[in-house]
Amino acid sequence: MSLLNQKTIKKKVSFSGVGLHSGKVIKICVKPSEPDTGIVFKRVDLKENNFIYPNFMNVSSTALCTTISNSYGAKVSTIEHLMGALFGLGIDNALVEIDNDEVPILDGSAKLFINEILSVGLESSNKPIKIIKINKKVEFKNGDKFISIEPSKLSLDIDFKLKYQNQIIGNQRNKINVYEDNLEEIFNSRTFCLYEDIEAIKKKGLAKGGSLENAIVVKGENILNPNGLRNTKEFVNHKILDCIGDLFTSGYRMIASVNCSQGGHSMTNSLLRKVFENKDNFSIVEIQERTLPHTLINRSLLRSIA
Repeated sequence: MSLLNQKTIKKKVSFSGVGLHSGKVIKICVKPSEPDTGIVFKRVDLKENNFIYPNFMNVSSTALCTTISNSYGAKVSTIEHLMGALFGLGIDNALVEIDNDEVPILDGSAKLFINEILSVGLESSNKPIKIIKINKKVEFKNGDKFISIEPSKLSLDIDFKLKYQNQIIGNQRNKINVYEDNLEEIFNSRTFCLYEDIEAIKKKGLAKGGSLENAIVVKGENILNPNGLRNTKEFVNHKILDCIGDLFTSGYRMIASVNCSQGGHSMTNSLLRKVFENKDNFSIVEIQERTLPHTLINRSLLRSIA
């Protein structure tokens, strides 16, 4: 069966862990879903009006994570790492049941999501995938920060730049082809923060579940995590992971070239809103060919991440 057909997970897989911002212990279960249903979140702790769709128009907050809500006020936050994992694995359809309002942070990356999903495998349907093809360049700026998206032939390229005054993080840049490169280091990379920002973040009621087990903490010239970094570009690589997850709130995989400097959840969401406000900016294409130069699936991910 063609790799270009829609895929779901073969059987359900469960996760349990603390919410990074809420500090609550949360359980989720990712279940198989029928073709053309997309990714759907279901708050099983709520008796009604509990379905929430991870669409960019449903993003209600981008404060240190991506939060989606429905019209009844039900919400799920910190969806970006799970969404990035689903995107990277080529999963088009899945039901995510969750018993609270935040996806557990696990180790701060997408590694555990990917390993567990791969352990049960993927299942292809006979329905072709749909992709978004960007037709015109669109950009969004906020001071010296910017993000842009423009046409690409048959790939999704992300060029991300990070600029920090802290000398450990400093200026980092990475460019990837999502469908062809080995993305192991992207999906292994953890969320991070500066030690001096922690108090202010907690005063806002966030990061109640944060620890050295699920985030990199940088203090001056030191990384406080005992085992240090997982890769030399872990900071910018985590930003790329977030970007991939947030791009998936478009509803489909994408053919485009994305260029971002000092961006984050808010800028990616603002860009998507700007793209989809004009139908000339994009096309939704159904891929029916059995073979293409690019398979729209990252073959190197069809194994567990070490």
